[in-house]
Amino acid sequence: MNIVILSRNPHLYSTKRLVEEGLIRGHEIEVIDPLKCDIIIESEKPTIYYKDRYLDYVDAIIPRIGASITFFGCAVVRQFEMMGAFTTVTSDSILRSRDKLRCFQRLSKADIGMPKTVFTNYSRDVEEVISHVGGTPVVIKLLEGTQGLGVVLAETKNAAESVLEAFNGLQARALVQEYIAESKGADLRVFIVDHQVVGAMKRQGKEGEFRSNLHRGGSANLIKLTVPEIQLAIRAAKALKLPVCGVDMLQSKRGPLILEVNSSPGLEGIEAATQKNIARAIITYIERNRK
Repeated sequence: MNIVILSRNPHLYSTKRLVEEGLIRGHEIEVIDPLKCDIIIESEKPTIYYKDRYLDYVDAIIPRIGASITFFGCAVVRQFEMMGAFTTVTSDSILRSRDKLRCFQRLSKADIGMPKTVFTNYSRDVEEVISHVGGTPVVIKLLEGTQGLGVVLAETKNAAESVLEAFNGLQARALVQEYIAESKGADLRVFIVDHQVVGAMKRQGKEGEFRSNLHRGGSANLIKLTVPEIQLAIRAAKALKLPVCGVDMLQSKRGPLILEVNSSPGLEGIEAATQKNIARAIITYIERNRK
């Protein structure tokens, strides 16, 4: 099978691991930078031109689309879909997960637990917004932030007002979210492949840091999930139609709460913490589902 990994950097751990496992299983694997693709739109034969050739031989793709290239990256994924290639995540599902407001609205419709969340365009309504999520402290998130960037803990009303005014001044849309104090700077990353849990870890933020992202100095350890945590992660992935994803959740007094669903989760932390071959699970998922 000819499998293309859409990635801007072939040297990233996740990209290299997918290449390794694909080759081990006897596939032709190619890493392609989506920003260097030309999309040729025709009614009879839509295709993609990359460097010196047409990519009309591709059987399946694994999108590794970063937040900064979501628009064009999804256009490339969509073109491969039009060409009949199988994809581990669709262009629509990537877009659904990247927009936090849209993501939370879909999760809410599916009756999936999450921290109380408010979206507003008016910073002068800060006091009312804060009351909707139960008072300070609150977490303020940019709608399209990633890896902990654009996430701020505001411990007072004045701090929350200042942050929202700053974001509004930059024309950056943001959510205000309930702060789950009992999580103590930790969250769970649950890795889903083919709508099944294939690995899970508990991420702990470094001292004095409420964000648990490994990119921000957090640590990770293997964890055994409870049945409600497993069920919630799978339901969240299905609600967003993401057969391959990373589901982040918090442990709270009222049960597990969904924090985020990542359509392009990294493999390094989860494979190190769980000692499981997640890359192979993704390749075998393609093998089972490629028509």
